[in-house]
Amino acid sequence: MPTLLAASSDYCRRLTRQRARNFYYGFLLLPRPRHEAFCAVYAFMRYCDDVADGTDAVSDKAARLQEWRRALERALGGDYGDSLILPAFHDAIRRYSIPAEFFYDLITGAEMDLSIRSYRTFDDLYQYCYRVASVVGLASLHILGFRDPEAKKLAEECGIAFQLTNILRDIREDAHSGRIYLPLEDLERFHYSTEQLSAGVYNREFYGLMQFQIARAQNFYERAYPLVEMVEPESRPALWALIAIYRGILGTIERNECNVFARDAALTEMEKIGVVLRGVRMWLRHKAGRELERQPFHGLSF
Repeated sequence: MPTLLAASSDYCRRLTRQRARNFYYGFLLLPRPRHEAFCAVYAFMRYCDDVADGTDAVSDKAARLQEWRRALERALGGDYGDSLILPAFHDAIRRYSIPAEFFYDLITGAEMDLSIRSYRTFDDLYQYCYRVASVVGLASLHILGFRDPEAKKLAEECGIAFQLTNILRDIREDAHSGRIYLPLEDLERFHYSTEQLSAGVYNREFYGLMQFQIARAQNFYERAYPLVEMVEPESRPALWALIAIYRGILGTIERNECNVFARDAALTEMEKIGVVLRGVRMWLRHKAGRELERQPFHGLSF
């Protein structure tokens, strides 16, 4: 008969394998304890996203997120109720000393999706991205292991880069649900209207708008890159792989001439496996006691 923690860890692993289209490939390169902690944190995050993106009435979603906030508070005291996520999640935050405030911020970010349909400026969007993505990056930093306090700022910026990538990838899907995450000031700058975005109009103005957004995301990736060498050596291949996969999505968008309305922007399973294999090479060098070589993101066969 499995223990409560073992059953919870198994559930979080299965959920992550089924739902994490990109994260799971990076998780594979982690030692088992860190891998399990990542899966537990992902499961907590996934619950928030599923509530916010679900088909229930807004009032019902708000009530469920409020209850999840209360469940988080109880879980921090060791009361998990009947949740299959919270036992492994609580074990992860205790094991790696992850500040609980990150997860309260995450719930607040999910709540923003219930009432905010667009963002006027990039500064406004940054606050949202911080709450739904940077806090995940900061929590992940504790699991990966770090010593340099400067790593925290880079983890925040890495989270912003990931979320900006998600926004560009999901423009069509978000527009269909009435959400526009591209800053309205940027649409105005490129003379592209919200009505055109909702209708999926692909033209020269949209192409210019997308090139601007991609350049912004790439800048965040460049600034976050030194983070790979700041985490514990055994964690570096996993972080490198995660960044490579997400940055590869931007490359896919560019190769598709930024027409995210016509084609999905995603790496194939074989492309993701190729990234993992390069990560395995990094891990083997670490196990052999050799210095980890700097792996470029550009030039990957995506």
